[in-house]
Amino acid sequence: MGKVRIVEPVNLVIFVFSSHIDYWFEVVKDDLISLFGPIDYISPVLDFEKYTVYYNDEMGAGITGRLVSFERLIHPSTLSLIKVKTNEIELKHAVDGNRRFNLDPGYIHHMQFVLATTKMWPHRIYIGNGIYAEPTLMYINGRWKDYDFTYPNYKEEVYKQELTKIRELYLEKRKSYLKNISKKTRGGQIS
Repeated sequence: MGKVRIVEPVNLVIFVFSSHIDYWFEVVKDDLISLFGPIDYISPVLDFEKYTVYYNDEMGAGITGRLVSFERLIHPSTLSLIKVKTNEIELKHAVDGNRRFNLDPGYIHHMQFVLATTKMWPHRIYIGNGIYAEPTLMYINGRWKDYDFTYPNYKEEVYKQELTKIRELYLEKRKSYLKNISKKTRGGQIS
């Protein structure tokens, strides 16, 4: 029988995309910070429309995005609640029922990148509140490896390079977290 272990915190990442990314990111940034804490990384603008035109009818043409990392680590079990909150933010700014931007939350762990979604699919795991976890990438042998079902943009090197930068930030935060846990357990305290 395996032993139940303490689950390590993960790094919250939100992919924000829109046909007017810089405008809408500025509009929504304060909402994101108030909910999830300080931002510690914002990627350069990344092409999104070349991978899909699925959102064009709703948001317009020329969709691009930015990957955003948050300083505070989160427990992975909170991902479904985070997705519910980001959906609420999207609806708050919608015009005639059409979203002006999309907020796709997920997290980076040192071994994986996971996204949250409302859509069921055979490889997705239900995590509560009407939300599923989408295993998107795994980190193995020093690089990101995608799956057959990985969204096309996350199969691209430019996205993987940005996620690597966020992963490196996460590893520093994780090291501090593990060091603090080690100190507490040596002192007889477990929180």
